Amino acid sequence: MKSSLRQTVTPQHRSWPRRNDRPHPKTRPSGQHARRQFLRLAVGAAALPAVSCDPGTQSYPSRPITMIVPYSAGGQTDVIARNLAERMKASLGQPVIIENVTGAGGTIATGRVARAAPDGYTLSIGQTDSHVVSGATYTLQFDLLNDFEPVALLSAAPFLLIARKAMPADDLKGLIAWLKANPNKASMGVTPAGMGQVFGVLMQKETGTRFGFVPYRGGAPILQDLVAGQIDLAFLDPTTSLAQVRAGRVTAYAVMAASRLSSAPDIPTVDEAGLPGLYLSYWHGLWVPKNTPKSIIAKLNAAAVDALGDANVRRRLGDLGQEIFPRDQQTPEALGSTQKADAEKWWPIIKAAGIKAE
Repeated sequence: MKSSLRQTVTPQHRSWPRRNDRPHPKTRPSGQHARRQFLRLAVGAAALPAVSCDPGTQSYPSRPITMIVPYSAGGQTDVIARNLAERMKASLGQPVIIENVTGAGGTIATGRVARAAPDGYTLSIGQTDSHVVSGATYTLQFDLLNDFEPVALLSAAPFLLIARKAMPADDLKGLIAWLKANPNKASMGVTPAGMGQVFGVLMQKETGTRFGFVPYRGGAPILQDLVAGQIDLAFLDPTTSLAQVRAGRVTAYAVMAASRLSSAPDIPTVDEAGLPGLYLSYWHGLWVPKNTPKSIIAKLNAAAVDALGDANVRRRLGDLGQEIFPRDQQTPEALGSTQKADAEKWWPIIKAAGIKAE
């Protein structure tokens, strides 16, 4: 190809050493034919994969990466993020810096990632609230399903229904009886228009009870006020609440799942406690902005998978009630399909219940 290009593009500038070395006139390419050959070469070069000539993706990452957490420090998403980031640093060769950006049900944080450069240096870690529920409860300036690229499906955990220690009920049936006898006297801590509130509304509907909702920026401050007796109830994840349950500072009435937690086998399931089928769980995932190169997504996924396979990470998350997804589900495709399926499930329920962010 190289010699052909020399003959067709620049024969008029070449000094031929001997007359007999000149191409025969009949075999010498015409100007039009030369131009066609040149264009074919140019088109062929343009068709080469972009990654082969993009040194930025090949050298990624060359500087620290920021992982945006949409909730306050100490909550489940923050704890998972910090355990993940510590191990991903070893795989990527660059620090993964955690930044907590709270407010508006996680939408301030997700909006920031949606507007970030698609270069792999800004990651979004989130869960069912921030990446599904907010799409039905907030008017967003971005598209939760289409303005992000999924990276990895991480872990999931069922929620616990917990109450302040002095709540006058020994079990879930006793709690429901007290709530019926005292309408609108109890308060439930929730993140605004999040799954906790969605399930609070469903619980009221299922049990014929009425109680108020108190908005918070995350699970950690909800738990603080629950321990202090400032609020009465909450649906909280094991990551946030198990330590206080084990210490006896709050009461856990049920695991909102069909199976008991291996990390807290003494807490009954919601089926056993008297509200069969009222299940509530959260999953977590990693995303990057739309149009991030596939090669960068692959590197981030490999680092996340490596972190989830680390024995220390698995132990820490297991102690907090988190169940890590199997290896074949820790993929961008699995995260994308899980997010889409939950949006299709929950958005109609949320809209029918009239739950909106205020």
